[in-house]
Amino acid sequence: MERKREICSPFFPRRNSLRKTSAEIVSEARQSLRVQSTQRPFTPRDGHRQLFGKSSVRVGHDNRPPSTFSLHAQNFDAPDSRPSSGTRLSPLDHKPKFPLPSDAEDAFKALPKPPADPLEVRRGRAGTRARLLRAGSLTTLPPVEGQTDVTQRLNPGQKPLSAKHHPSTDHTTVRSGPHKPRPHRAASESRIKQAGVDSGVRPTDCTTGRRTGDNATSTEEDAESSVWNNKIGPLLQQLESVAAGSVASALNLGGSEVSVDRLCDLCDGLHGTLAQADMLGRLCKRRSGILRTLFRLIDLNSARLNLHIGKLCLALCVSGNNLLNICKLIFQISRSESNDLLFQNNSIIDTLLGVLRNEDVSTSGEALLYCVGTLKFLSGNGAILRLLLYKNCIGVSQKLIQRLHTVEDTHFSIAGHIIVQLTATLRNLADHPDSRPHFVSFSLLSELCLVLRRHRKDQDICTNISRIYSKLSSYSECRLALAQTPDCYRLFLELLSKHRQKQDLVVRLLFTLGNLTAKSEEARLQLFQCKGCMDTVLQLYDSYQRRDASPHTPSRAGEPSPPGKPPAPPVSPQERDDVLVKLVRVLANMCIHPAVGPALANDAACMQLLMETLELRSVQESEELLVNVAATINNLSFYQEQSSVIRRSQVAITKLMLKLVLSSSMDAMLEATRVYGNMSQSKDVRDFIMQNKVHQFAVTLLDSKSSEMCFSACGVLTNLALDPPNRVRLSLEGAAAKLLDCLRDFGPGDWQLAGQACQALWNLIGGGSEKLLDAQESESLLEILTMYLDEEEALKWIENEDMRDYHKACWELEFLPVAQKLIKTLQPPQQTCE
Repeated sequence: MERKREICSPFFPRRNSLRKTSAEIVSEARQSLRVQSTQRPFTPRDGHRQLFGKSSVRVGHDNRPPSTFSLHAQNFDAPDSRPSSGTRLSPLDHKPKFPLPSDAEDAFKALPKPPADPLEVRRGRAGTRARLLRAGSLTTLPPVEGQTDVTQRLNPGQKPLSAKHHPSTDHTTVRSGPHKPRPHRAASESRIKQAGVDSGVRPTDCTTGRRTGDNATSTEEDAESSVWNNKIGPLLQQLESVAAGSVASALNLGGSEVSVDRLCDLCDGLHGTLAQADMLGRLCKRRSGILRTLFRLIDLNSARLNLHIGKLCLALCVSGNNLLNICKLIFQISRSESNDLLFQNNSIIDTLLGVLRNEDVSTSGEALLYCVGTLKFLSGNGAILRLLLYKNCIGVSQKLIQRLHTVEDTHFSIAGHIIVQLTATLRNLADHPDSRPHFVSFSLLSELCLVLRRHRKDQDICTNISRIYSKLSSYSECRLALAQTPDCYRLFLELLSKHRQKQDLVVRLLFTLGNLTAKSEEARLQLFQCKGCMDTVLQLYDSYQRRDASPHTPSRAGEPSPPGKPPAPPVSPQERDDVLVKLVRVLANMCIHPAVGPALANDAACMQLLMETLELRSVQESEELLVNVAATINNLSFYQEQSSVIRRSQVAITKLMLKLVLSSSMDAMLEATRVYGNMSQSKDVRDFIMQNKVHQFAVTLLDSKSSEMCFSACGVLTNLALDPPNRVRLSLEGAAAKLLDCLRDFGPGDWQLAGQACQALWNLIGGGSEKLLDAQESESLLEILTMYLDEEEALKWIENEDMRDYHKACWELEFLPVAQKLIKTLQPPQQTCE
């Protein structure tokens, strides 16, 4: 009795219907549309610590703030107790006298006192800084008549240095070499404590101070005078004395590390005494004398000492030029990586973050610039980076960004310079995994979008922010926060169009868009629906498509483009490919959405560019790009409507895929096989495959140890076996026997693959062609199917109960129906009695 032949079933990736089971979800992800992944763009570390790196658009501009300058005591304004009037007065013609340990009259008593008006007192003690004019950059001052060299003032017996010994103030950098271990520290601390000094330092906020009012009594003044006479005055005297000895040693080419240690200890002691007496900020009436002494020590040119001086000056709330120059001084120290350890062992970072919190851009913009620049350098050190996170640098940065949003147009330029440094700092912080919750909780991802809108023309800012996004968008919580930012997709497209020639910006924005569209259907649709989305993306594709004769010849700036084509970016072939890898990934992810895929499959320009890439590139030079292109075409091949461009291009695409199948790249072979699995539903494609002997490769791939490779090969063979003439040729290649081995090897662990192997076997032998299997093969297949159709036997090896339901669903939906159909073919027909 002859059985009726059932219709062979083609291999067709299923897109699911209303209700998705767990097996159907996996099947959809595996068999049809795939999200593409790629590596984050690599950013080489800039070995030179500068405000603006070599790739900055600010390099060469006259108004660019310098990274190198010279600072000396003469650059500072000693009387810092009042706002500057903008007019520099001529100095008095006399030499300052320093206090001596004898009973000589205290020289500091002659200094002017703060205004006695109670309102002025309250203002000063509240820390409010009135400024009449914005302080400019004071990197150098011309010598004025009557001014003496600091060495002569510290050592009246020494001859003054001639003018030629003064370093240039235009380009000489203050440098510091390696330091020896600090000796005699215990002895130094003992001497400080004997002077009645507590070395503990409390942090000081320049906007607050001790509570005083109209009822301040002379008792307070007497207490301050007592602290000054008994503690502060002696410390200043020791500072002057030790400094004078250090200068003398330096002039005699001897140097003295012990003196630097002693001066650092004295600065710490002074800082602690002022903090204990509540005299930091602008609360000390003789503050000018302290600053004057500290400024003189800067010419000793010790990085370690200058860091102590800078911290104390900032704690005393210097303003104007002095604030700027102190920030420059600290910036200079931070330029050398060898000084990073000084910042780790010093609470200066808290002080710098205080500057960021309190200073106003309109009056202290340049000081803020160098302060943030210092933090940028330090954030490149792993240990300090963790310290910055612990001290809430991200939260402080977010508040500063908000203040920078509101600056007036007259300060827009300096605000832009600050944001370049700030975003570079955040870029470094984004590397640490502990930073991600801070970026999310402070809404920084949305805040940075506002910065992009305001500074969309500034390539430095846009590039830094794109680096932050490319790092953070790889993580789900950050992707969600960014995706919830209104109009972020439209903003990214605008930047891609505006800065298409800047490869490092373009590649990172595309990488971010690829991350956003990797897991979110909503993101895929929102991006596609943005006005001009496909025009922008395809214009970028066209401009970065390499059409040069030699794949190893880099593009040249100013090279003429073909008529009607956008100018080619002046980048290397590898950089071009990197852009296209990220761009094609965006296309592959977008077309997963059912409303986007059909539109892209019918977009002639899109299909032409993808096919052109396959034609122009070789797997050897552009493997990742060709794999992504093949994956994108595979996704698009799902939408093969009668009138679609991809359907009309099936045979041409199949020809282009040959180079991938014949390559040595397993990834390229896998993606090409997936494309053949989809497109071999077409009779023309099946004929091409058989004519070019691609079926031999498909059979050979069944020997692969990769279940994905075997699954894809099974799909191709399933479709090829639809045509009766092909079955014998496939059998001669040993297809049936290899399918049997595949079923035996992978069946219990992958019921989808087992089901696909059964379908291929059914198409080969299910219509009366059992003779393609010999008796032993038929018996083995029957034995395997019998065992696999026993549910208890098939699922007994699964120990993980959480996975048991999933495997059972795959067994029931993917394997059971076709296996039952196949086993009927193998079983002998029952004889009927008449």
